Amino acid sequence: MGAEHSKNEEQRSMVFLRKRPKLPAWEDALLAGREPKSLLKRGLRYVSLSLIMKGMTSTPDFLWGLHEVQKLNLSHNQLVVIPPSLGKLDRLVVLNLGGNCLKCLPKEIGLLRNLKVLFVNMNCLKEVPAELSLCRKLEVLSLSHNCISQLPLSFTDLTSLRKLNLSNNRFVQIPLCIFALRSLDFLHLGSNKLENIAESIQYLVNLQIFIVENNNIRSLPRSLCHISTLELLNVDYNAIQTLPDELYLLRRLRRIAWNPMDKGLHIAHNPLSRPLPEVVEGGLDVLFNYLRDKKEHN
Repeated sequence: MGAEHSKNEEQRSMVFLRKRPKLPAWEDALLAGREPKSLLKRGLRYVSLSLIMKGMTSTPDFLWGLHEVQKLNLSHNQLVVIPPSLGKLDRLVVLNLGGNCLKCLPKEIGLLRNLKVLFVNMNCLKEVPAELSLCRKLEVLSLSHNCISQLPLSFTDLTSLRKLNLSNNRFVQIPLCIFALRSLDFLHLGSNKLENIAESIQYLVNLQIFIVENNNIRSLPRSLCHISTLELLNVDYNAIQTLPDELYLLRRLRRIAWNPMDKGLHIAHNPLSRPLPEVVEGGLDVLFNYLRDKKEHN
């Protein structure tokens, strides 16, 4: 009887162990008696913590006590909310929140005064807090693949911003605040609902890469032709029929480009009026010569 009872107990224990949910990595570490700080990695440049693809639906409380962390990666989880405690990590330089289910960011993000790189791509954001503009050191910002249709005017204060990705959102026009970001060298607004590019684009005097593919743009402004730094201009998949005669001024565009990764002029899949399709087939030099001659005879 005793042996049978022990056997039944052992079977029940095995069933319990099989049904026990798998613990996230940080909980395993804590149960093993390790300090949360032991999860930090100290590299040559940054003290970093990576919790990628841990299946998290909420952030662990101990995270907000790791004040020395400078690079934090919480991407590809199932986070719905980032708590105000984020503001405690004021040494953060790089923050990756991409691939979650965030509908908003806490206004305390503005307390991250050392932040230089922020990824919040592939979430469910409809707006961006105005307080983000307090992160004056921000250089790289990706908000792609969200549901954003406008930006706060306070974004004009992000004067250090060099790379901005707003692709796959719901912008009908380029937000006015962007034209004040004179340090921008990369601007991606592909796969939105843009119908035009404002003449104010000329104020982005350091722009090297400008991508507005897959929109509803019908024409390019003449002022765009004065951004002499442009090396990649992608207007594929739009509704463009004519090109400004001054386009030949963009001398850093080296070719008609077909590969998305190549620099040059991307102008495929537009209803260009004749004879532009045939001219484009001849290459960029042929196109520029055609536009130059056309301008001289007008």
